[in-house]
Amino acid sequence: METMTRVNEQMDVAAKKPMAVQPGVARMRELTPAQRRAVMFAQQQVLKAQAAKKAKDQRQAVRERMWDEDSPSYKPTAAAEPVVAEEEPREFSLRGAIGHVLRELRTRDRRTLREVSEKAGVSLGYLSEVERGQKEASSELLSSIADALGVSTSRMLRMVADYLDSVEG
Repeated sequence: METMTRVNEQMDVAAKKPMAVQPGVARMRELTPAQRRAVMFAQQQVLKAQAAKKAKDQRQAVRERMWDEDSPSYKPTAAAEPVVAEEEPREFSLRGAIGHVLRELRTRDRRTLREVSEKAGVSLGYLSEVERGQKEASSELLSSIADALGVSTSRMLRMVADYLDSVEG
């Protein structure tokens, strides 16, 4: 019976003068309620995917800007320097400076903590703590981390000294 109604509707439509159709409305009339729900769900998924892609593109643009600002030679950036109130002088630890330089070397090469920790033979958590200045690393450990980052230990220590000079001076 439903089929008969649709055939009759089609015949009536053919007999009448065509009306102006609003975009999207004509298709929705032909769908069952289940099909309409499926279409709505698909549209929501597309919108979510577009929003996720936009957010990902924005994060990638920020990363690229950060990487482009880095120069091939090591120079601490102004953003990397801690904000210090002029009234109270702040002390900088050697441990914190070493961590700062190690993190800067790693991020400049676009390497993850996991990659460096595996190559250096250090646990991921310990390397993270060294980079944050929470753990003091032995000279052997610093040497293996520097090798994993592709710099000599002496070069890495010179970078630490340069960083301390720029922060303290």
